[in-house]
Amino acid sequence: MNTFKINLCLITLTFSVVGTINARAENNSSTNTVQIRSIFIAPTSNKDGRDPFFPESTRMVQVAPTNHVAEISSLKVPGISGPPDHRLAIINNHTFAAGDEGDVLTTTGRIHLRCVEIQKDAVIVEVNGQLHRIILEQE
Repeated sequence: MNTFKINLCLITLTFSVVGTINARAENNSSTNTVQIRSIFIAPTSNKDGRDPFFPESTRMVQVAPTNHVAEISSLKVPGISGPPDHRLAIINNHTFAAGDEGDVLTTTGRIHLRCVEIQKDAVIVEVNGQLHRIILEQE
C-alpha cells in the first residue's frame, strides 16, 4: 500500500509540472513570436566540411581564383597526323583538332588551351588570350 501512495504522488506531481509548463508556454506564445530558421554556413576549407557524395568537389568551399601563370615552354608537340584538311596534333599526350579546347597537364599544373591551327610542322594554340606557336619535336 505504501508503494501505491508514492506512485500516486509521483504521477500527480508529474501532471502538475506538465500542466504548469504548458500554461507558461501558452502565455509566452501569445506575447512573443519566434521564427525558427535554418542557418547554413559555407565552409571555408575542406577541413570545415565536405560534400558527402562528392568529397573531392570544391563547389561548397569558397575558392579564390588563382593567377596561375601558364608555362608555355612545357607544352610539347610530339606528333602531327592526318590529311591537310583535317590534321590532328598531340599536345602533352592530348589529341587536338583545329578549334578544340581542353586542359593539358604540364610540370607546373594544368593549362587550358585552344588549338587554333595545325600546320605541317607546328601548332598554333591560344592560352589566356595569347597566341603561341609550338614547333613539332624532331626525333
